Amino acid sequence: MLPGHARTAAPPSLPAVSPFAAVARPAGGRLLSIDALRGLVILIMLLDHVRDMFFLHVQVTDPMDASATTPALFFSRLAAHLCAPVFIWLAGVSAWLYGAAGHDRGAVSGFLLRRGVFLVVLELTLVGFAWTWTFPPQVVYLQVIWAIGLSMMALAALVWLPRPMLIAAGIALVAGHNLLSPLHFPPESVWHIPWAILHDRTWIDIADGLKVRTSYPVLPWIGVIALGYAAGPWFAASMPAGTRQRRLAGCAVAALAGFAVLRVLNGYGQEQKWMPGSDALHTAMSFLNVTKYPPSLLFLLLTLGVGLLLLVWLERAERGWLARRLAVFGAVPMFFYLLHLYVLQLLYQACAHHWDLNQGRVFGFDHVWQLWLVAAVLAVLLWPAVRWFAALKARRRDWRWLKYF
Repeated sequence: MLPGHARTAAPPSLPAVSPFAAVARPAGGRLLSIDALRGLVILIMLLDHVRDMFFLHVQVTDPMDASATTPALFFSRLAAHLCAPVFIWLAGVSAWLYGAAGHDRGAVSGFLLRRGVFLVVLELTLVGFAWTWTFPPQVVYLQVIWAIGLSMMALAALVWLPRPMLIAAGIALVAGHNLLSPLHFPPESVWHIPWAILHDRTWIDIADGLKVRTSYPVLPWIGVIALGYAAGPWFAASMPAGTRQRRLAGCAVAALAGFAVLRVLNGYGQEQKWMPGSDALHTAMSFLNVTKYPPSLLFLLLTLGVGLLLLVWLERAERGWLARRLAVFGAVPMFFYLLHLYVLQLLYQACAHHWDLNQGRVFGFDHVWQLWLVAAVLAVLLWPAVRWFAALKARRRDWRWLKYF
């Protein structure tokens, strides 16, 4: 899913085909921490998708609505907010690393374009079927893989900009897109479909019996991937680890401080305002309820700020057991994404068949802790397949198609 990293042979303490070799890097680098962060948010994503499959019977219109949901469900969903921003920002970083591995700007641009097209096609085929379990589809949801694909295609053009202009464009898209929220176009307008894809989460009628939902309007995500690419030089092998960590931590603190100030003011950057709740916990829930579709400025300040702090922590702990295991999940993100979607769908279909569910009824769990338990069990059960594929990807570098996974 993301451009490949420069890799070296496994360290002496690991076998040559160890999956950890897939995230190794020359001395002075910290690419294992990048894959570890991606692996962490992949497991959080697994939890959220277990919720999508097995908790939809709970009558909550929005699991982030502090007035209508339990704290356990709210904070489980809040954790999942990290996934898309971290994936897309790291996609930008990885694109820069792909160029730093010896590819010129034209090669980087071409690679991003091909990878973006691949992801868009994947969203419309294997990913879409895994969610709807219907063929031919009646509804097509343009979700995160679509957004990453279009963002990569946009970055294929943006990489030709000088770095200061790229940073300016990224900041403008992230910080300024909320100004466009009042802008809408009716279905009969020629701008309806382009604007729905870029910024207006809505339905598009394609034909009788086929509708498209632009779940992930892509404009702010283009800003996120551009900022990730602009941060790429911080991950060069020549960059001292301490300098990189201070820069990442500084950006994280600035983002979180900006979030806190703007949220307290209840002004720009978030259409939905926070309100005092019945107690301190529900007030905090209202304060943290930020808009994901499209991602508001406050959503991105909060999630990217936390994500950068996690990246610093994982870099400092990258030789530990947890970071190294997380990095295996993060080394093969698309493989895990497809694998877990089909496993979850097959599990749900098996449960629905066993309990003979029909007439609109759905199978589900009663408590949020059960979702966490199922996600933890699935992570363990899927580990051997992920480890095998990561080792295959590290060993068979002559199989060029593996880099797309």
